[in-house]
Amino acid sequence: MKTDRPVNLNIFTITLPFVGVASFTHRVTGMILFVGFAFGLYALQLALSSPEGFAEAATLSDSVLGRIIFVGLIFALSYHVLAGIKHLLLDFHIGDTFEAQKVASLIVLVLAVIDTVVFGVLLW
Repeated sequence: MKTDRPVNLNIFTITLPFVGVASFTHRVTGMILFVGFAFGLYALQLALSSPEGFAEAATLSDSVLGRIIFVGLIFALSYHVLAGIKHLLLDFHIGDTFEAQKVASLIVLVLAVIDTVVFGVLLW
């Protein structure tokens, strides 16, 4: 069976528009939140285990690595929620043109960065 459709097997040559990258990033932030949920459960279990565990969890969250993880999770949550709202609006055919989606994707990215900066400053 011979087909005339183009086949592109090299994933490094595939180019996506900004809207496609935004959609892909929405899925990636969902996976990051899934993995980050395990980190949060570990910190909660550690904090609730004993007074020494609470002190260890506090030390973990006060470390630079812990704060970077928290800020990363804040960005992932903010971006994922905002992009999810954008996708829900698409279900109601609000802004479903390509040009409107470019603008909406940019707005989602800017708002997620602003949220992350605000909450990151409060956290740090």
